[in-house]
Amino acid sequence: MAAISREEVAHLARLSRLAVTDEELDRFAGQLDVILQSVARIGDVAADDIPPTSHSVPLTNVYRDDVVQPCLQQDDVLAGAPDAAEGRFRVPRILDEEE
Repeated sequence: MAAISREEVAHLARLSRLAVTDEELDRFAGQLDVILQSVARIGDVAADDIPPTSHSVPLTNVYRDDVVQPCLQQDDVLAGAPDAAEGRFRVPRILDEEE
């Protein structure tokens, strides 16, 4: 892979709307080149017989069965509400309805 040029770094800086000095262009070109070479090396290591993964260790979701458990009665819950109507909490309107 060819090294990233100073002009390419300047172009990327313009696209990103970053003001960079000549010294920064040289430094960034070297740093980006190291990063791109590292990514290329990883691509070389990947083998066709290894399936792609999103995690380094297998993950398993653990679900529990839904079990109905005792809970508060609706009247008890709404007893602490500052305002209730039709078995629900009543809250102030914050949006106007569109007509």
